[in-house]
Amino acid sequence: MIKKSRKIIAAGLLSTLTAAYLFTSPALAKETQTDSSAKEKLEAYIKFTQILNLIEKEYVDDVNTTTLVDKALKGLMANLDAHSTFMDTKSYKDLTVQTKGEFGGLGISVGMKDGALTVIAPLEGTPAMKAGVKAGDIILKIDDKATLGMSIDEAVKLMRGKPGTDIVLTIVRKKEPKPLKIKITRDIIKIDSVYPKKIEKEDGILYLHVASFDQKVVESVKKAITEHNDTKGIILDLRNNPGGLLDQATGLVDMFVEDGVIVSQKGKNKFENVEYKAHKENTDTHTPIVTLVNGGSASASEIVSGALQDFNRSVVVGEKTFGKGSVQIVIPVGKEEALKLTVARYYLPSGRTIQAKGVTPDIIVHSGKINYDEDPILLKEKDLKKHLEMELSKVEEKVEKLVKPKKEKQSASEENNTTKENKKLITEKMIYNDAQLKSAIDILKALIITHKGKQ
Repeated sequence: MIKKSRKIIAAGLLSTLTAAYLFTSPALAKETQTDSSAKEKLEAYIKFTQILNLIEKEYVDDVNTTTLVDKALKGLMANLDAHSTFMDTKSYKDLTVQTKGEFGGLGISVGMKDGALTVIAPLEGTPAMKAGVKAGDIILKIDDKATLGMSIDEAVKLMRGKPGTDIVLTIVRKKEPKPLKIKITRDIIKIDSVYPKKIEKEDGILYLHVASFDQKVVESVKKAITEHNDTKGIILDLRNNPGGLLDQATGLVDMFVEDGVIVSQKGKNKFENVEYKAHKENTDTHTPIVTLVNGGSASASEIVSGALQDFNRSVVVGEKTFGKGSVQIVIPVGKEEALKLTVARYYLPSGRTIQAKGVTPDIIVHSGKINYDEDPILLKEKDLKKHLEMELSKVEEKVEKLVKPKKEKQSASEENNTTKENKKLITEKMIYNDAQLKSAIDILKALIITHKGKQ
């Protein structure tokens, strides 16, 4: 009996789909040379509808056809790539809210790496950064929900929520013996995109940390360069920058490159094949630049670092970038649903792709500290005099000063002043705590001296 009813279902579906096939565009019938011929497409549609009907008829619980189709679409999109997704009514509404910036969240950018939900970067000054989340952390659980098999959009939806509410992330971190649990309080995510600073004892160097590519990056960088008009070299820090607006990324490169294609995107649809070119007006081709990147540098920041590298306009220092070089667009389906679909890939000036490859620095420097003695006691030739005892006593005095306890406590006003200064100044101690930055400064100083930063 069951077998008979199944045949009836199949026959009914076949007649329906055959009719649909006959009334489609004639162009469909000519698709014999494409990946899927018209016949193969028809067979695939029949199989899909057969399975839907069988589930509705035989599954142990009652299921709704619309719900089944929505789940099938989500699975279909998730299997295309990590960034394509089907957005139901709620997801589409959430996306609209997100683009307006009216949401509470953690300030964390995530991506899929080797099938695991991975932190691309925590954004500067956000709850995630303050709680100690780091680029490269693998998120195992969001509260009590395992992330295995979860899409990026599902994860983002769970992490977003009402400002002031708490969330616990269970993460795996390299070199940590067991998973860490990090409690984070959601907040309205409002961040500055550009942080200009001066470097202690290096008046000619301007440090620019670009945290993300929002709509004011180019304007902010131009303002910083104008205010520091004695700049002899620039350190462009794109570490942990998860990306953002393409026009701001190309605009930033355009400030330092006068001719050529900054980045191109290529897709199946000819309308997605676009080139973004540099312009000669108001271009600085002389100031040496060193760009800092790491595994948290993704998308727009990879376009900037890769393009400056290809144009031989900057030395890139740090660690290999994340490798997110695909283009997504949101296509409405009806009034309340949509597809977020990958339609193209980005290509750098040299023609290389970023997708899954990232940008490899010219000089690889891993993160870490540099050990040094603030006041090393080294005897020189001039110190080796006849009265050795006197010289030894001098050495003892120096040692005493080194081990002597420092001033117990700064006054509140002194501490506040120090904090304020550090926001605009990178001290020597901070430099030695950041091996990548120390290398960037040394390389930039060499470029300034030898004028190798000029085109």
